[in-house]
Amino acid sequence: MPGRRERRREPEPARPHVPTYTVPGSPGPEPVNGYEILEKLAALPISTWSYVFDDATVRHLGPMAQDFAAAFGLGDNEKVINMVDANGVVMVAIQALYRKVQALEAEVEALRREFGAGSAADTQA
Repeated sequence: MPGRRERRREPEPARPHVPTYTVPGSPGPEPVNGYEILEKLAALPISTWSYVFDDATVRHLGPMAQDFAAAFGLGDNEKVINMVDANGVVMVAIQALYRKVQALEAEVEALRREFGAGSAADTQA
């Protein structure tokens, strides 16, 4: 057909999925190490791409599903990123960053007290 883009084979990017509840009898929640997830997320390749059915001017941003599956081992295949998994990775990474920031702020405050530089509240006025 004239004007149609040639189909090319590309890794599948993330697609949305509606999260559901845990079914009774299924494996329950397991805790994760937020710092490990944060490190994996920081190393995850992120790129811009287009779906084969998108107009050439339409771009998206995110990881390739295969890279996400290799990094986190989540979901039922490596062709689609389940949005509940992507959201979970982002949430735990935010929590880990929050804990890191809190620890750094406490360390800075302790150093300010030790060296008499005043508190953070004094420098923000």
